[in-house]
Amino acid sequence: MENSHDLMTISVLGGTGKEGKGLAYRWAKAGYRVLIGSRNPQKAISTAIELTNFLGGKACIEGVTNLTAAQQGDMVALAVPYPFHRETLELIKDALIGKVLIDVTVPLVPPVVTRVQMPPAGSAAQEAHEILGKEVQVTCAFQNISYDRLMNPGPVESDVLVTGTSKAARLETLKLVAAAGFKGWDAGPIENSVVVEGMTSVLIGINRQFGSTSAGIHIIGV
Repeated sequence: MENSHDLMTISVLGGTGKEGKGLAYRWAKAGYRVLIGSRNPQKAISTAIELTNFLGGKACIEGVTNLTAAQQGDMVALAVPYPFHRETLELIKDALIGKVLIDVTVPLVPPVVTRVQMPPAGSAAQEAHEILGKEVQVTCAFQNISYDRLMNPGPVESDVLVTGTSKAARLETLKLVAAAGFKGWDAGPIENSVVVEGMTSVLIGINRQFGSTSAGIHIIGV
């Protein structure tokens, strides 16, 4: 497939889950080569085929293992359930050296997922930074975007807050936010990820109260 992003490969680890699948769809739709990573490569292949068909065959999407996706991706997004967060990071740590990891993970603790419950590191993104070390730049983004909004090709109202370990990493992530069709905002250092991740529990609570599935955030007055 010929497109303006032929030299850029985006890997989505946990790409068979709702959030990962939605991001893979958005970036493939924008013309990027997308690798869907999973602990189960057959499931990754099936999801890749499903999304390719959904896009009318006009996409470059492949299904591979999480490790292969991390090794081959120019930028890597991590969208695994929180119980698999540390395990996955330990597996791919060496493959991420010199790259930017976009951590989409939310540290939800069932059954009370409407209550903000952060890990000892402060947030999942800060935990990722501790595990990966200084040779990997970590950003935090997309936690507040619902699967319904990701898979809906219509107008997008929700904004995306991006925090991270460096200004450069945040700017690179903001490019992918724009490519996915969202308005992105530089929300500062990685320590601020506690707010971004915690907001997800708030939005889940709002969805439950009002029978919705797509509550989001929108920055005004700027």
